[in-house]
Amino acid sequence: MRIDRPGPVGRRQWTPLTAGNAGIAFGLELAMLAALCYWGFRTGSTLGTRLLLGLGAPALAATVWGLFLAAGGPKFPLPVGAEIVLKLVTLGTAAAALYASGRTTLALVYGVLVVVSVAVEYTVR
Repeated sequence: MRIDRPGPVGRRQWTPLTAGNAGIAFGLELAMLAALCYWGFRTGSTLGTRLLLGLGAPALAATVWGLFLAAGGPKFPLPVGAEIVLKLVTLGTAAAALYASGRTTLALVYGVLVVVSVAVEYTVR
């Protein structure tokens, strides 16, 4: 079985590396939502802004992910280059949120994992 195009969509030849990376990528997606939620609740100065940021930021990220980046087939498929950039930007917001929350080491580790995971996802066949 061959891959029609790089990335999560299409017929993929599953190897231990690609299967492991798929698990890591899913974990990074969940961590993105948690990091944005953490940032939002730490950033807001009033209860209303904390709720808005803590629930709104992850909801916005999940919406973008579902519309353009969902592994099962996005509602609006993008060209591969745009998909990679949007994935890096969306996941990168979590690293920025962690950094802004004072979790610099965690932000660095998360950012490196994101770059490596996306690189493996779109290069390893």
